Amino acid sequence: MSLAVLVSGTGSILDAMVDAGLPVALVVSDRPCTAVSRAAGHDIEAVVVRRHSFGDDFDRDGYSSMLADRLGERGVTLVAMAGFGTILGQPFHDRFAGRVLNTHPALLPAFPGWHGVRDALAAGVDVTGCTVHLATLEVDAGPILAQEEVAVRPDDDESSLHERIKVVERRLYVDTLRAVLDGEIPLEPPATEPEPAAEGATP
Repeated sequence: MSLAVLVSGTGSILDAMVDAGLPVALVVSDRPCTAVSRAAGHDIEAVVVRRHSFGDDFDRDGYSSMLADRLGERGVTLVAMAGFGTILGQPFHDRFAGRVLNTHPALLPAFPGWHGVRDALAAGVDVTGCTVHLATLEVDAGPILAQEEVAVRPDDDESSLHERIKVVERRLYVDTLRAVLDGEIPLEPPATEPEPAAEGATP
């Protein structure tokens, strides 16, 4: 498998993947960010497929199709989201169905969405954690591949709890990706382009 990592931020998860020896072939960002520079420091190809709008006029499907094409051109077969800030539309999931992994700072299906840590604290739970799952069109609703609990301490705020979850996240994500790459966690076969019809054949 050829692994691409999608980033939008600092690149701390990317660093964990590279430091653990995962064969990251390509790093892609939707905006200029520190993670792109970190990829260069690891001697990994990095490209910015820039998202030019963050408003109501954003063409999500158009962007998703363009991103899928860029990954396909480079032979990517497995995608790991690592703090990627754009929700991708149907064209991307059609192209990479069952081959896109993501993490979430809560024990899904509890506390989905952008504020999983904050929501867990607001709910007063004693335990939260981290989930590695397959990304689907519905956000944070794909099949769960791995989870690990993190205790909530009485003096935790959102920042302190999130930092402890991140420590677990970096390890759990790396271990799960390695299991996928080694075939220990089977995924859907990659989508293939239909072969062109022979000349004179009926389409």
